[in-house]
Amino acid sequence: MISGNLNTYLIISAILLIIGLYGMLQHRSLIGMLISSEFILNGAALNFMAFNRFVAPNPAVGQIYTLFIMGIAAAEAAIVISMIIAVYRKYRSEDPEQVQDLKM
Repeated sequence: MISGNLNTYLIISAILLIIGLYGMLQHRSLIGMLISSEFILNGAALNFMAFNRFVAPNPAVGQIYTLFIMGIAAAEAAIVISMIIAVYRKYRSEDPEQVQDLKM
């Protein structure tokens, strides 16, 4: 476990956020975009845990928010993967630029 101050956790969280944003802009596949969105959500969860440890008067609040984010991320991943499978079956491509007409 990294011990230190709040700034260490915030820097790591910002790095995760930047990696996620860069991946969302640069990846051309839907799977890559999904992984990048997971980086963004993990950066947000790390923020909640860091502020929970160093600032919050009630230690359970940050942990509850983090568990909520993890649940949202799992549901989002399941829904997006099922949508990617449906798009791939119809268009035989996962490239978002090749899929012009999304009517199924």
